Amino acid sequence: MADQTLTLSLDSGGDVVIKLRPDLAPGHVERITTLAKDGFYDGVVFHRVIPGFMAQGGDPTGTGMGGSKLPDIKAEFSREPHVRGVCSMARATNPNSANSQFFICFDDATFLDGQYTVWGEVTSGMEHVDALPKGEPPRTPGKIVKATVSE
Repeated sequence: MADQTLTLSLDSGGDVVIKLRPDLAPGHVERITTLAKDGFYDGVVFHRVIPGFMAQGGDPTGTGMGGSKLPDIKAEFSREPHVRGVCSMARATNPNSANSQFFICFDDATFLDGQYTVWGEVTSGMEHVDALPKGEPPRTPGKIVKATVSE
């Protein structure tokens, strides 16, 4: 079976292809693919983009306070390191509070290891993540035009 991928078409100029890692986080991969197939991520902005750290998106309200209507999911922490291109789930203080928000690491952020659920890694298009407008929130946030899942 070929690797399942999530493609985020960004308005910053192109497609970001993410290899999904159900071997690390089956529940989180299932959530991301369900939301992507439902069109949940289409038009959603990256509301928190910190140079040298990460770009966070997946909140339909664009504030960092929202999520999907689905219940939060249980943490699936692993030993996978948070390095450039790694996709991980955002959450509140409760480890089991991940819902729809995620982030993509710009650089190594190994201080997050074992505390956030890694569910994928960028295999191509990282330059489009790098091109996202910066800020918390950015003045004109970059957005996901469309999210698609390939089997």
